[in-house]
Amino acid sequence: MRAYLLLVALLLVPIALSYGIEPAALLPKFLNISVAGTDQMQIFRALMCLYLAASAFWAIAAFKPAWQRVAVIWAVFFALSLAFGRLISLVVDGPASRLLDLYLVLEVVGGLLGLAVLAYARKSAP
Repeated sequence: MRAYLLLVALLLVPIALSYGIEPAALLPKFLNISVAGTDQMQIFRALMCLYLAASAFWAIAAFKPAWQRVAVIWAVFFALSLAFGRLISLVVDGPASRLLDLYLVLEVVGGLLGLAVLAYARKSAP
């Protein structure tokens, strides 16, 4: 569980930073998004902090055995809910950029890997 939690925490940090460090400069380079105005900047920076907070929780939980199972469950919900939202958008809105396709694959793999970690931990428990 520790390795999984550290992996998801580490992988989410660059994504979080790409959303919020300088959204008006970075997002148009990597995605088909133009960020204009304080409201959009605030939304992306709030999203960055949400992702960073989740990463911090998973990193802390990696070293607190009592928290690990709940943290893995939260990571699974986090990843698969993002993937589900992207799948809805794919059906309703059509294809997005390649980077968002990669995020979808990572979210599905991350969620399924978390489920596998939980299943393994359940089998290994005394």
